[in-house]
Amino acid sequence: MNRIDARFAQLKEQGKAAFIPFFTAGDPDRETTVRILRGAEAAGADVIELGVPFSDPIADGPTIQDSYHRTLQSGQTVEDVFDMLRQARRGAGAEAPGRAGGMDADGCRLPVVAMVSYSIVFRMGFERFVATALAASIDGATIPDLPVDEAEGLFRPAEERGFRLICFVAPSTTGSRRALVIRHAHGFIYYMSVRGITGERAALPADLFQNIRELKALTPVPVAVGFGISRPEQAKAVAQAADGVIIGSAIVKRMAEARERGEAAADAALAFIRRMSAAAKG
Repeated sequence: MNRIDARFAQLKEQGKAAFIPFFTAGDPDRETTVRILRGAEAAGADVIELGVPFSDPIADGPTIQDSYHRTLQSGQTVEDVFDMLRQARRGAGAEAPGRAGGMDADGCRLPVVAMVSYSIVFRMGFERFVATALAASIDGATIPDLPVDEAEGLFRPAEERGFRLICFVAPSTTGSRRALVIRHAHGFIYYMSVRGITGERAALPADLFQNIRELKALTPVPVAVGFGISRPEQAKAVAQAADGVIIGSAIVKRMAEARERGEAAADAALAFIRRMSAAAKG
């Protein structure tokens, strides 16, 4: 069973929502990313969304855009991202062969979803992208700039290999397009709580919870909510309505602030994950 499916099934039995942190691979460096990947589960994460830096993101606000820019300026490649995850899966002994399908007991065992631009997928080719991602122990992908009605060529190899393509639904998604997403949905559906780009919001939209209820009534696939969530009370409220809570910009911002203070970005990320996951599961 795909690790994403297994984790959501386990949480459903426990009556809990998944906590899904997002951070950018390689920001500020490889060691930080590997450390967060290894420590996220103990901090309360259930699934990790790992951003693959790209020069022209369409859905990300300035906080995540800046993290992409910093990482690309360092010369990081897509293969470097795959290699970070392979290292994190192997645990503290980066050169050890690993156990249990390539993972040491102290390595990252969580499901990992790559957030990646379609241009990267297209350049690699659908079959090669899926095969390469699976070989790096990536369990699925979100591709914000690939419309669901243009993704048929990628859905087939993904479904054949048990790789989960996570589809998006926004408040503005029409009924016919929403039905198309539901037909293709595997792993979980990413519900964007607000119109626009990622970033912290002081308040969540008034219609958010009604929209979540309506979407959940249409599909058995878990619904996870992202965009704008940055406070414990917001995470708690969303967790009571949805199957998952996704937080990205708030984590990336705290990592950048920690670096400016001369502190470890990984410590800041893991502390914030711990605080927000406790709120979501409390």
